[in-house]
Amino acid sequence: MKKCVLSIDQSTTATKAVMFDQVGNLVAQNNIDHKKYFPNPGWVEHDPEEIYRNTKQAICNVIETSAVSKEEIVALAITNQRETTVVWDRKTGKPVFNAIVWQDRRTADYCLKLKEAGNEKTITKKTGLLIDAYFSASKIRWILDHVDGVRERALKGELAFGTTDTWIIWNLTNGALHITDVSNASRTMLFNIHTLRWDDELLQIFGIPKSLLPDVVASSHINGTVTDIDLIHGVPIAGIAGDQQAALFGQMCTGEGMAKCTYGTGCFLVMNTGTKAIISNNRLLTTIGWQIGNKVTYAVEGSVFMGGAVIQWLRDGLEFFKEAAESEELAGQVEDNGGVVFVPSLTGLGAPHWDPYARGSIFGLTRGTTKAHLTRAALESISFQVNDVIETMKKDSGESIPQLRVDGGAAANNLMLQFQSDISGIELVRSTNVETTALGVAYLAGLAVGLWTIEELQGKWHVDRVFKPSVEREDTLKLLSQWTKAVERTKHWID
Repeated sequence: MKKCVLSIDQSTTATKAVMFDQVGNLVAQNNIDHKKYFPNPGWVEHDPEEIYRNTKQAICNVIETSAVSKEEIVALAITNQRETTVVWDRKTGKPVFNAIVWQDRRTADYCLKLKEAGNEKTITKKTGLLIDAYFSASKIRWILDHVDGVRERALKGELAFGTTDTWIIWNLTNGALHITDVSNASRTMLFNIHTLRWDDELLQIFGIPKSLLPDVVASSHINGTVTDIDLIHGVPIAGIAGDQQAALFGQMCTGEGMAKCTYGTGCFLVMNTGTKAIISNNRLLTTIGWQIGNKVTYAVEGSVFMGGAVIQWLRDGLEFFKEAAESEELAGQVEDNGGVVFVPSLTGLGAPHWDPYARGSIFGLTRGTTKAHLTRAALESISFQVNDVIETMKKDSGESIPQLRVDGGAAANNLMLQFQSDISGIELVRSTNVETTALGVAYLAGLAVGLWTIEELQGKWHVDRVFKPSVEREDTLKLLSQWTKAVERTKHWID
């Protein structure tokens, strides 16, 4: 009988179910988009109940497509968009408000007040994070303060908080499990990454009752079993990891100093720092990569808020093309950007700038500018943002980054990856399996149930294509100078 691991990849744009066999090959997958709500400028929400409905449907669809029986599924793994915040009623299971998405900036002013009150040093020391609306803590606080009766119910222990992994697991187990793993906990700004505990001082700073919080488990660990879906009833939940940490593991960046970049809705460059939690001197984030057994692996991360989302905006907002994949062909119709520089700070700037008040800007427009130039500038903006993180990470580590392993939907764009290699002056390696996020958490689940060992997993990673620098450094320096000038002019746009 074959043995398979079923992964749930709950991302910002969709929920995907992916079936892997015991060799790590992709057997089948099913992807269901969910709606995104923008009730005010800078606000981004999802419907948690829609996300769980889509999760159930994707699971059923992929089982039907793969013809894999329940007996052949040895583990369920869950990876997720991090920081996105859900609060729900423990008895009814109903959310008290929409999920507030990691991109949401509604708490920027509150976070500024926390900084002005002198809290950042304490928070960074304990969590490895900078005070920003990106993380879960300020989102929880907003729900407690702005939804009628919620704070009182939370103080009575009637409510539960979770990122989307926790929300899905709660529903899969009919409320039997209220858990998250260390990698997701480390993104809440409430978890001490050194003691591996929810921190009472941080809870006091944010005014959040501890009763809201889930139990924290290892990333590779057998927890309870699924009870809500007949097709996978009794299957153990054995792997949990935030999407970027899962991708780091899926790329087999298991050695200290190895790095990957996922080009998804946002772009996330993560470097394995081994057993040491290295606090950045240059406004990058220190985070937990994963925990296997009692061993915790740490990482340093730079987050770009607008990656593939830039292309989605051109597709849906400006209607430049019908499919995101068409962006490469359109951009390829011109030799260069025609002098256009696009800074896509549509939801503020992430690392290393951390400016929630920046807004998107386009510079260098002329009468000769076409949508091909704008599309090329948009693709280049993704690479420019990632390059800012690469340069910052080199400063922090004191080491060069000779190779970057890349994945994610936007990593299918060859033009963009070649431009990334050119301006960053490093080798980019794209793996054969682009579903590294779902694969990474499947690997973690398989480890927990004894399906494979880490040594066996090392041999499963394979190269699809390598991108090497192909232009003179003098040419790239001019482009980088224009980018830096444009970024500075977008900052602090909102008062």
